[in-house]
Amino acid sequence: MDLSVVVPLYNEEQNVPLLVEQVLRSIRPLGLEHELVVVDDGSSDGTAEVLRGLSSSRPELVVVLLRRNYGQSAAMAAGFDASCGQVIVTLDGDLQNDPADIPMLLERLEQGFDLVSGWRHQRQDHAVSRLLPSRIANRLIARVTGVRLHDYGCSLKAYRREVVDDLNLYGELHRFLPALAFIEGARISEVQVGHHARRYGQSNYGIDRTFRVLMDLLTVWFMKRFLTRPMHVFGSAGLAAMAVGLLLTVALVVEKLLLGAEIGDRPLLLVALISVVAGVQLFCFGLLAELQMRTYHESQGRPIYRVRETLRGSATTGSPA
Repeated sequence: MDLSVVVPLYNEEQNVPLLVEQVLRSIRPLGLEHELVVVDDGSSDGTAEVLRGLSSSRPELVVVLLRRNYGQSAAMAAGFDASCGQVIVTLDGDLQNDPADIPMLLERLEQGFDLVSGWRHQRQDHAVSRLLPSRIANRLIARVTGVRLHDYGCSLKAYRREVVDDLNLYGELHRFLPALAFIEGARISEVQVGHHARRYGQSNYGIDRTFRVLMDLLTVWFMKRFLTRPMHVFGSAGLAAMAVGLLLTVALVVEKLLLGAEIGDRPLLLVALISVVAGVQLFCFGLLAELQMRTYHESQGRPIYRVRETLRGSATTGSPA
């Protein structure tokens, strides 16, 4: 299979028929062996019934029905697992992404990139509830992760299969896929794509998701900086706290022995004790995190590196650039 298009859906009953038609119309002329994988994330409307009807007349359509609403990350992961293509394209099911942009993403992918992300440079969304939080989040994510993209929230992306196979999605990490791929050594590009106003239904996202983004961003930041060396963050903080506590303790002991000062009711004594205890705890957390990290990699046979290519004389192995 050359190409898989993965679309997660939730309560898009009215959009589904036109969505399927537009996607197939865009990818059929490419001359690639293709499939359209649509994942219904436990919709409460008639989305599942519409998909069942469409699948009987469209052999390229693969329908995945989840038992309940798990969230977009889980739905996207289910689509990745069900797909067979060497190249995977994702987009939203609300018809705001334009399937006609898929060939442009594939063309950029062929230029040697592993992931191509869409940039909705002229978004057709509400300014306060969608555009403003998105712009703030994009700048913050780019600064923290080091992956300079204009639009992290655009679902229209193209991936090579080996990149998708390296990714594990939890929580709401789907919006951080470029950053997660970058951690695995992927080469990333961005192209401007079209964006349309929603035709039917209402958006399933609001301004409240900004806070969830911030929590997931902390996770991605830690994974990028300290995934294989957690002791560096916990151990450093622990040593710093213990050093502060010990210095305060020495100062208090000197005051007590040499100056005869009363230190039993001094707030500084409590600060010193808490600093030492906190430092020991942080250091222990670092040791436990190191053990967890080794279990994470060794139990799954998961390497701590990714090989793009191996050269041995005239032979070349691994994934071509």
